[in-house]
Amino acid sequence: MEVVHPRTNRPALEWTLSRLVVEPVTEPIARHAAALLADAGLHGHKHAIDAMLSATALAAPEPATVLTSDPEDLTALCGGRLTVIKV
Repeated sequence: MEVVHPRTNRPALEWTLSRLVVEPVTEPIARHAAALLADAGLHGHKHAIDAMLSATALAAPEPATVLTSDPEDLTALCGGRLTVIKV
């Protein structure tokens, strides 16, 4: 939802999204996200989405890579257990 704006190439976005696997937000993932926030000393109000993304990626088969515009927060949450690439 963050990539949708007037300059978005909608067909390219739809093609990309059609190739993704959408993972559900489950209670175990949410609990892991809360633990990641606590371990990193971050607040859920500001970092909830980053924490959910991190917990989901950490549950994926290794090796896992996350592409993000905010590598600092994801690196803090994942503690080096994922490859984080700035885009």
